[in-house]
This record gives sequence, structure tokens and C-alpha cells, in this order.
Amino acid sequence: MEQQAVWAIAIFLIIYALIISEKIHRTIVAMIGGVLMVAFGIVDQTEALHHIDFNTLGLLVGMMIIVSITADTGLFKYIAVWAAKKSKGNPVSILVTLSLITAVGSAFLDNVTTVLLMVPVTFSITRQLNVPPMPFLLTQILASNIGGTATLIGDPPNIMIGSKVEELTFMAFINNLTPVVVVIMAVLLPIFVLLFRKKIGTTPEAKQRIMDMDEKALIQDRSLLIKSLAVLGLTILGFFLHQALHLESATVALAGAFLLLLVTGEHKMEEAFSKVEWPTIFFFVGLFVLVSGLIETGVIAELAAKAIELTDGDVVATSLLILWLSAIASAFLDNIPFVATMIPMIQEMGNMGVSNLEPLWWSLALGACLGGNGSLIGASANLIVAGMSGKEGHPIKFVQFLKYGFPLMLLTVAIAHVYVYVRYLM
Repeated sequence: MEQQAVWAIAIFLIIYALIISEKIHRTIVAMIGGVLMVAFGIVDQTEALHHIDFNTLGLLVGMMIIVSITADTGLFKYIAVWAAKKSKGNPVSILVTLSLITAVGSAFLDNVTTVLLMVPVTFSITRQLNVPPMPFLLTQILASNIGGTATLIGDPPNIMIGSKVEELTFMAFINNLTPVVVVIMAVLLPIFVLLFRKKIGTTPEAKQRIMDMDEKALIQDRSLLIKSLAVLGLTILGFFLHQALHLESATVALAGAFLLLLVTGEHKMEEAFSKVEWPTIFFFVGLFVLVSGLIETGVIAELAAKAIELTDGDVVATSLLILWLSAIASAFLDNIPFVATMIPMIQEMGNMGVSNLEPLWWSLALGACLGGNGSLIGASANLIVAGMSGKEGHPIKFVQFLKYGFPLMLLTVAIAHVYVYVRYLM
């Protein structure tokens, strides 16, 4: 192995270990890793820029701007309180309803944004009911990662896969992943009820407090609400039509974001920009450059060759290996860097003669997104909920989450295994 490849592997492994350790913020670590790849001459600056996936970054920034402005209207608080009242203040019904809202929201807003909006409302409702918030938070984490699996824009791994593979359009993700997500949610909701119903009993007085809440008072700006919903609707329509319009998904998201800024006035611009998760954006930039070092030195090609050797290039064996490997790895590593490494590896398999890559892409998406439920560090949404919960005096412990998350993750991946086999491999 040539010296450049050895340096690339060494830098990658050290940076990956530091990301997992969480001793230093992952964005700082990833950016330093990217800089080292350029500084050591493993990739030059032009090559590094070429490997940064601006479609992924543009899609994330655009959706973050749209959602941050829409959140200012109070819409998401309104939906949660309205749903709690429709559930007649019954904690079990509220748990199921909020899980469903989180799953649907995660499919169209992305899972990180959805939990940021749902957690404060959940605490408000559980305080009124005088019940522990933990069952509600755990089910929402699981629902956010499952719901995010359903669409191109729901979870960062899907955004990354969709950006790199031209034929995997917004509609392709819905057609291929939404059916299995619906089945998984249908299986999990009764399990949520069985697991938590005895822990969230409440009194008639507490239920009445929920019924007395005025959801209409939560809508703070009706004019902004109308503008936000119109633009959000147009943007989602744009995602459905983006292939027919010959537009990338990032173009649709950014067009929606700046149209909303145009109709709401420039006074919203600085506030919206301040709510973009810039650390996440730069984390992606660092990762793309970090992985480019492994691509340019041939390390990824070598790994792909070994994987094909292991499965004899058999599409069935390769798909199911990717599904389970992605799920187990994503449970204990952040799924974003893992997927960033896997994408070029699957592309290389195509160059080496694996004819049908489609099952491999869907296996990667399902494994990485569903695997995020395996542990507290498996996905960004998990860590965000844990952080917000800790500030409220209800810390979510790693082992506590593992007890529920890991077995349920294995169940969901087993369902995905059957789905992938029956739909693509029989």
C-alpha cells in the first residue's frame, strides 16, 4: 500500500475515533481532519472542493431556513396541543398521537428539526398531565428516526444518498421506503402502548387541564403562517416534481427558503440565518473532504473489492450484509460519517461489475436510518432530545435508552430485511 494511502487511513481513523469519543466537538474534529488531508497532500484543494456535496448542504440550509421561519408562527405548538385535546387528555392516546406527528413531521421537515419543535411542547403537556416525560421522549426519538427514513429529505443519510445517485429521486424514496416505514410504525405503536401505558397514568383533573388549554392562542402571527404554509407547500411540491423540472433538490429547497424570505421581509433574514445549524453544515464539509482522501488514494476501491470477494458479488448477500452492517454500525457510530464512507464504496462496486445497485442503496438507507435508534449516540436527533431533556432535569441515560432502543431497532431492521428480500431480491 502506498504511503499516501497509509496517511489517509491513519488520519481517517484518528478523526473517526475523536468523533466517537465526543471529547471535542465533532465539527471541529471533522474540519481539522479535512484540513489535514489537504495539508499532507493526500488531496489538493481543488479536488477537496470537488468532493464536497453542495447539493446535500444546500438542501439542509434551505429546509432549516423554511422551518425556522415557520416555527415562529407557533404552528407546531398548535398542532401538538390540538392533538392532545383530540385525544381527550388521555396520556396513552397522546403518546401514540405525538409519535405519529413526529414520524410524519420527520419525513417532510427532517428528524432533527422535528424533535427540536416537539420536545418543548411535550414537556408542557406532560407537566399538565403530571406524568413522567421519558416514555414520550423515547417514543418520539424512535418515531423521528423511523419517519425520517421515509423520504429523501427526512434524514441526512437519505439526503446524502439521493445527492450522489441521480436516479434516486424524491418520488423514488417515497415509492421504495415509505411502504416499509408505514409497516414498521404499525408494528411499533402497539408495542409503545404495551411498554409504557402503566407508567403514564394520570387523574381526571390533569386531563381537564389539557382540555382547558387554548391552542388558538399559540398562533402568534397569522399572516406569517399563511405565507409559510404556502411556501412550504410549494417547496414540497417542488420535491415531488424536481426530476421532471430538471432541478436538483437543493435548488428547490433554496428557492423555497429565499422566496419565503422575500415575502416575509428582510428583517427575518438575519434571524433565520442565525437559526441555521452551521456546526452541522461544517461537519458535513469536513467529512466530505476527509472521505475524499480515502477515495483518491484507492482505499475505498480496495474495501469494495474485499466486500465483493466476501459475498462473491452476489446482490442478495451484498444487500443484506450492507443492511445489517449499516444498522449495527449506525447504532454506535454517528450514521452520517458511516454513510459518507459507504456511498463511494457502493459506487465502486458498480464499477467492478455488480449490475443491480438499487437494492444496495435502499439497504444502506434503511440500515443507516433505522440503526440510529440502536443507542443514544446513533443519530443526531437522539443527542438533541437527550440534551434538551437534561436541561429540564430529566437526563436520558445511555443504558436506559439502550434497553428500549436496541431491541426495537433489531425488530425494525428484521422487518426491513424481509421487505428488501421480498421486494428486490426474490
